[in-house]
Amino acid sequence: MAHRIVWASAATVDRKGRPRSRVLHPIWEWDGERLRGWIATGPTPAKRAHLEHSPFISLNYWATNQDTCLAECRASWAFDDASCERLWQRFKEAPAPVGYDPAIVPVWNDPKDESFAVLELDPWKLRVFPGTMLLAGEGEVLQWRAPRAQ
Repeated sequence: MAHRIVWASAATVDRKGRPRSRVLHPIWEWDGERLRGWIATGPTPAKRAHLEHSPFISLNYWATNQDTCLAECRASWAFDDASCERLWQRFKEAPAPVGYDPAIVPVWNDPKDESFAVLELDPWKLRVFPGTMLLAGEGEVLQWRAPRAQ
């Protein structure tokens, strides 16, 4: 569902405990044992300060058919060239609608730009709520929580 909806409202918390939301474009990978998310993003002072204060991010996806899914995650920055180049290529090579060329973002010329960074997402809670549950009482709500929720 997340890769079909693509864009997520992402919330962090500032140093005063106030929420801050923005729209981001995660990509998710399952390696057979573990789900990981990745966001190509600008490491703005606000994002950096929020995640330094509280290293958690909540991602909520919503589609017009009322499908929603949620990923609550521990987030960590990766600024090294190898991580940035890997994610840049991952987005370039991924099929639409998740895949895109990061170079379309005007401030990103290449993965080594200081304005480009990687957020790694380690989910501790997932929830998938199909719109059919809301509209027709049909379907199934799926929930998962990490054994040792962070």
